Amino acid sequence: MAQMRNIRLLLEYDGAAYHGWQRQKNALTIQEVVETALAKLTGEAVKVLGSGRTDAGVHAWGQVANFRTASHIPLKAFYAGLNSLLPRDIAVLEAAEAPPDFHARKSARAKTYEYRILNRAVRSPLNRRYAWVVPEPLNLAAMTRAAAVLPGEHDFSAFRASGSSPGHAVRQVLAAAWQQGEAGRLGFTITATGFLRGMVRSLVGTMVEIGRSKRPPEDLAALLQSGDRAAAGATAPAQGLFLVEVIY
Repeated sequence: MAQMRNIRLLLEYDGAAYHGWQRQKNALTIQEVVETALAKLTGEAVKVLGSGRTDAGVHAWGQVANFRTASHIPLKAFYAGLNSLLPRDIAVLEAAEAPPDFHARKSARAKTYEYRILNRAVRSPLNRRYAWVVPEPLNLAAMTRAAAVLPGEHDFSAFRASGSSPGHAVRQVLAAAWQQGEAGRLGFTITATGFLRGMVRSLVGTMVEIGRSKRPPEDLAALLQSGDRAAAGATAPAQGLFLVEVIY
């Protein structure tokens, strides 16, 4: 029996045309497209394991995935060959041999996401797929004060996607901060050992309400205590969210 290789991929993708990472029956996903390309390359039915789900419309600079194969084709083929087969909105940045026990999701120690906002009055044709355009002025100082309570271990029940299955909602945030760029560009970066479905977008939606002076900065801490999703802000749109890095 041929020994199975464990191949690790680093992927970048524009998620606008896809219903997230995970394969679905009636919608096109990143996982399905990568698996289809790998099947053409290796002649095998290959299952690709991602570091985690990204929702419909969410992008990635640093998604990590792994798959097992009996193929002897060189690593270069998994890099150059896959990129020749994948559509222009998905790319393999790196391909490497991984230890047999490496698992893209289970081996991950933390992940970093960034959410991008363009804070200006006029819509932006060039940024509409990659940022949330918020026309009202935002109080970044208030949003920064709110975000300061996030590092540490908290129950994030108030910031999970509506309709999520009940379960353990405690997550440890290692860092969270807003940054101000040029021409109204704002970025929220958060690193945690794990994330609930919809967690980052729910947090951003609530902090934008704080930035709009619709609620005080102290509300974020109160929501963490309450666990009440209905009391938190609306979920920010998907196009502003990027998976930046998976830490092992």
